[in-house]
Amino acid sequence: MPSSKAIRVIAAIEAFKGLVVLAAASGLLALLHHDLHRLAGALIAHAHLNPASQYPKIFLDAAAGVTDLRLWQLAAGATAYAVLRLVEAYGLFKQRARAEVLAATSGAVYVPFELMELVNRPSLLAVLLLALNLAVVAVMVRALRSRRRQG
Repeated sequence: MPSSKAIRVIAAIEAFKGLVVLAAASGLLALLHHDLHRLAGALIAHAHLNPASQYPKIFLDAAAGVTDLRLWQLAAGATAYAVLRLVEAYGLFKQRARAEVLAATSGAVYVPFELMELVNRPSLLAVLLLALNLAVVAVMVRALRSRRRQG
């Protein structure tokens, strides 16, 4: 069986991701019933950006189109993702095979996108993220293979 320490580190990372996304979902709900266009304008002004230039204008236009329903939908999606990450973390901490399958699968899903990012915009960060993700997948696959041999 791979190091339970490695699996617990992965569990901690997944729990952290879940908590960060849960905080983001809460932040989205805090924006309900607010004038997001005005808020976006205040942020742009605070950053001393020209609201007529390309990217601030895109930001302002996007903020103008956000409705309370859309904020609820985004918060619900973020909450679902956070719950999935937290359940995965708990399962990994308890060394459950289903959590290992989930971790291996969810990690493997990102690999093609990380490879495309590395090809299109090579950077040290892209290399590190790909390596980290491949390591997570490798640890989970190794754990699953070890579990299959034992059981």
